[in-house]
Amino acid sequence: MGMTGPSSGGIGGRRGRGGRRAPIADINVTPLVDVMLVLLIIFMITAPLLASAVPIDLPESRAKPIETEEQEPVQLSINADDTLYIGEEVVPEAELPARLDAIARERQGEDKPRQIMLRADKGLDYGRVMRVMGELNRAGLTRISLVTTGAEGAADSAPTAEAAVTDGSETGQ
Repeated sequence: MGMTGPSSGGIGGRRGRGGRRAPIADINVTPLVDVMLVLLIIFMITAPLLASAVPIDLPESRAKPIETEEQEPVQLSINADDTLYIGEEVVPEAELPARLDAIARERQGEDKPRQIMLRADKGLDYGRVMRVMGELNRAGLTRISLVTTGAEGAADSAPTAEAAVTDGSETGQ
């Protein structure tokens, strides 16, 4: 005994209108939901890696990147309008020494002081950056890394997408 499905309609297996099935009026949203969840996961993973909290136009450098330690370094940023940030939080100029002292006291008993990643806009005055570095040194935070964008080569000075972190100890000699 053979079974006949809903598409076969009697003698000869044909239905009306040339044997075509009737169109389905329902929208299947399962593939849409699958694609959207995959995109959501991709953006959740890549968004923190692509954007830094404080937008700064970093200078270029051909220095080699350094390895960072296991503990997350402190991000100290100075943007073009001379605003200081520790992480994503705005820090007034008067509060900077006290905040740096508190950061230095967090790891006072350990052998290495806390690593600081200094991000400064390339349009800032050199003296301004040096005053902030002097405050870091006064607080005992001597592991300062300067964050820059890397240059492709000597002839090509276009910045790459990734930032280079230098510790300032290499002189290129």
